[in-house]
Amino acid sequence: METAAPRQQDKAISLLTQRGMARLSEFIDEGVTAATISRMQRKGLVVQLGRGLYQLPDAPLDANHSFAEAAKLVPKGIICLDSALAFHGLTDHIPAKIWMAIGYREWRPVITRPPIVIVRFGDNVLDKGIEPHMIEHIPVRIYSPAKTIVDRFRWLHRARKFYSQGISLASAIQGMKEALRLRKATPAEIASYATEAGIWSVIQPYLETLTIDA
Repeated sequence: METAAPRQQDKAISLLTQRGMARLSEFIDEGVTAATISRMQRKGLVVQLGRGLYQLPDAPLDANHSFAEAAKLVPKGIICLDSALAFHGLTDHIPAKIWMAIGYREWRPVITRPPIVIVRFGDNVLDKGIEPHMIEHIPVRIYSPAKTIVDRFRWLHRARKFYSQGISLASAIQGMKEALRLRKATPAEIASYATEAGIWSVIQPYLETLTIDA
């Protein structure tokens, strides 16, 4: 046991060096026990980011570190809506929580840290427009600028149906304007996603207004 513990610690450190962060289940799959991770945490050799998620204390942190955490905690989730707008630089608003999309049949995890808002997308829009990004060695799925804009319109349009007052499309319109100005999305891409999502009639007048002089 005395010789096994150091070997497990070395294996755990090597795993975190390679992957950036790891869940307890990943350590166990590699032969590192929960007791070893607990001892390492007490010694300050690893830090716990969230429930069952660990990282080296001196690991370099990316500006989008919280997205990497979210991707590890919700492996089937996709960064969406306000968070995706911020990632692509299409809004001045920095959301306090991470927005992630999952399918209607996926298990909804209960996570307190980092703060995550889980939303459910239908099969016709869930798997469309996903871009793979690497953040701190972690593969993170984020919706493309064009898809994010359409999702924002769709989300706000649905909210207006239920609440009518106090719901504005301003953030979606601004996101579209910035995406077109920065050439991060084309009118054709936006139109295609809008048609697939069934909200082309909502987006069309705004898109035509923004591109009439282009």
